[in-house]
Amino acid sequence: MEAKEFAGIRKRLNKTQKQMAELLGVSVKAVHSYEQGWRKVPVHVERQLLFLLSRMSGIRDILKTCWSVKKCPAALKRKCPAWEFRSGTMCWFINGTVCGGEARGDWKEKMSMCRECEVLALLLGEHER
Repeated sequence: MEAKEFAGIRKRLNKTQKQMAELLGVSVKAVHSYEQGWRKVPVHVERQLLFLLSRMSGIRDILKTCWSVKKCPAALKRKCPAWEFRSGTMCWFINGTVCGGEARGDWKEKMSMCRECEVLALLLGEHER
């Protein structure tokens, strides 16, 4: 996650840097550093930030399940944790999802694929995708 994206999501959540720090369990200095690009946003912070965004009122209404977007066949759905836990609007959050027929090795690899998907694009406000 880039600094600009972190700051943009914080603003969409309508939180000050201090409030965001409290929500994420980090220092205000850390939040400031993420937004300035001085420190890389850790994976656990990125996941929590996206989770908070996904729970916002209004956002949930526009989200689509990954299996409907990807038109997953039943056999593939049965192998996927997003289907198992009925979390198709939060597939980006769950490790081990089988988008494209296989699970990704780590968060960075997974998110590079997820950032090309309509499910996450809708959450991030990139509706034109």
